[in-house]
Amino acid sequence: MKKAPFLLSSILLSAALAGCAEKEASTQPEEAAETIDLQTEVDAYKEFAIEQMNEFVLETEKFTEAVKSGDVEEAKAIYPLARMYFERSEPIAESFGDLDPRIDARLADVKEAGQGEEEWSGYHKIEYGLWVENTTQGYEEIADQLLIDTKELRARVETVDVTPDLMMTGAVDLLNEVSTSKITGEEEIFSHTDLYDFQANVEGAEKIFRILEPEITAKDETLTEILETKFDALYTLLDNYRVGENGFVSYEELTAEDTKKLATAVNQLGEPLSQMGIIME
Repeated sequence: MKKAPFLLSSILLSAALAGCAEKEASTQPEEAAETIDLQTEVDAYKEFAIEQMNEFVLETEKFTEAVKSGDVEEAKAIYPLARMYFERSEPIAESFGDLDPRIDARLADVKEAGQGEEEWSGYHKIEYGLWVENTTQGYEEIADQLLIDTKELRARVETVDVTPDLMMTGAVDLLNEVSTSKITGEEEIFSHTDLYDFQANVEGAEKIFRILEPEITAKDETLTEILETKFDALYTLLDNYRVGENGFVSYEELTAEDTKKLATAVNQLGEPLSQMGIIME
């Protein structure tokens, strides 16, 4: 779910908006030329999104099976790993305004939309059952609907009109996701698995950068070097909170100083990341 910007600097947001405004002002022939020039990159990103959605469906199937069989611990183990596939490809998922909230809405989102708890569904609804109530009983129908919605999302990804603008704006939006809900611990308020989402959002942004990297380097090699350095710095910080091969500590274990360091690293990455859209004009 997309939230209002919180921690990313004004430079990040103004640059992104400037890039969008310039694109809108460009002529139709120029837009067509840009699409042709970056068609290989656009196709690569759509392929990536489809791969992520395929895995998301498979992991959601495992998750919902655990919920329906009453295996609380197994469902808890699958929950954060399954969601990472969704979080990496969120620029695509958010294209579908009806499905995204059915799959990913937090209770706060539902209330903000003026809806009642009975209208709440998706992963975070089941998260509440697993971590607050420590049960799957009563969540079987929610699990069934979640799987239906996930499969529908996968099918609809085939229809998305991926554009260079969607990619570059999407990379910035993924960092906004980190700054607005992962850093604050608001995304996974019951499970405190925010660092999994954090990692996945950053990986999603990096994938877009890597796909566009040859074109970016051709226009501004220094920007490529800065982005590589900032991504590495952020991953190095995240390594401090890893448990085992694929896990992270509970977000509750992080101190105020920890979250401050992470927020700073996100801002330092976000500023040059927003420049991609400008130099690709």
